[in-house]
Amino acid sequence: MAPAAAAADAALLGRVGYFRSLPPSRIAALAARCRTRTLAAGATLFDEGAPCAGLFIVATGRIEIRQTSLRGREQVFHTEGPGATLGEGPLFDGGGYIASAVALEPSRVLFLPRADLLALCRLHPEVALALLEALARRVRRFAEIVSDLAFRPVTERVAHYLHRAAGRETVLRLDLTHAQLAARLGTVRELVTRALAQLERAGAIERAGQRVVIRDRTRLAAVAHGDSRAGKATGA
Repeated sequence: MAPAAAAADAALLGRVGYFRSLPPSRIAALAARCRTRTLAAGATLFDEGAPCAGLFIVATGRIEIRQTSLRGREQVFHTEGPGATLGEGPLFDGGGYIASAVALEPSRVLFLPRADLLALCRLHPEVALALLEALARRVRRFAEIVSDLAFRPVTERVAHYLHRAAGRETVLRLDLTHAQLAARLGTVRELVTRALAQLERAGAIERAGQRVVIRDRTRLAAVAHGDSRAGKATGA
């Protein structure tokens, strides 16, 4: 590996939360143990159920973590960019990946073999603790997804997504198709389309192509937090 590339990989690992406590020499040695993989848009990094051989670190691009049912329905769990790590869970329980990872755009990832990571955890307990913290956050996020699917109606899920994505902005650019948004919210395209129309009739939002204008932030927040009355169009 060229010195510049090796230095760039070491710098990337140094920014990963698990490895920040390590001295530069250890990070450089770790980078030397990594292998590089490049992915075209749409290429699969790993498949659900496949054996986990190590840890992936995203260097460039974006990787989407998703499950697909036998009928072709997708559930997107999260999307990760540079500096993110993938595949931690199966490293420790010996099982396969719980979901598939697909590149949304041309991407480059580093691969650190399982044996190297486990040896590092034994030598540096602070790395293991950082991994546990990250896994706990993932479990919490998955619990939120399960809760949403079990208890939130689709309109509430859509309102919650828009409210969170918009933040303090008044105009949100919705780059996702209705089908892609449905995959993130655990539903189908038709119900997402219906929910957006309901929020628009209620005066919470206004749509113009890929732009969503937040017309009534209070009403949108009320729907997002379970007030179904706020999502009903006045006079409807």
